[in-house]
Amino acid sequence: MTKIIFLGTNGWYDTDTGNTICILIDSPLFTIILDAGNGIAKLDRYADFNKPAYLFLSHFHLDHIAGLHTICKCKFQHGLYICGQQGIANILNNILEAPFTIPAKDLPFDLQFIEFPQQSDLIPFSVDSLPLLHASLTMGYRFEIDNSVITFCGDTGFCDNAVRLAHKADLLITECAFRQGQENINWPHLNPETAAKIAKESMSKRLLLVHFDAEIYKTIEERQLAQEVARKIFPDTIATVDDMTIDI
Repeated sequence: MTKIIFLGTNGWYDTDTGNTICILIDSPLFTIILDAGNGIAKLDRYADFNKPAYLFLSHFHLDHIAGLHTICKCKFQHGLYICGQQGIANILNNILEAPFTIPAKDLPFDLQFIEFPQQSDLIPFSVDSLPLLHASLTMGYRFEIDNSVITFCGDTGFCDNAVRLAHKADLLITECAFRQGQENINWPHLNPETAAKIAKESMSKRLLLVHFDAEIYKTIEERQLAQEVARKIFPDTIATVDDMTIDI
């Protein structure tokens, strides 16, 4: 059985409602991590470090990578592969370096980078990636793991590529930074209605909302209101919270 564990569900910054975004896919054969916000600091509570580990980054906004400075405490027995858009090695080697944090070469495990789509054949399971709609290049991912399809759309506005990646997905995990009716064409994000629209048009089976903007969603109750709005369009919707576990 594959478990989805939400280590961080906030967007932008940490609050009492949660840490910035990080999601663990604990499959029988692999440890798969989605984004590296401050929630990744909890990884050692949940992850099996004896399995090969792959971290997929949607993009490089700080709330999606700020937790990387904590990975030095992880005991990846087979090393860690960080996967993302072209140029990921150059970008992260400038961040995983003094004076910001422990340099990548000094981590207590082997660290390698995999660029999409050029090196996608280096991944030992099925994964597709397409660019989404955001202020900077952001990648969405579609995984086929343990006979299930899991789609992850980080920061994005509504776009055809999100629908394509989520086609008949067993689980669609997508952001919900904005409240009902809110939008900004210069800073694209989803609200409950547009997230649900992606799920409905893609014929996904279940929708999980994550990456709630910390300035907009100040309470868990506000997330639950977003859940209610989304369920009017796509009934099988859950607004996630930190440490929530979903079996698939």
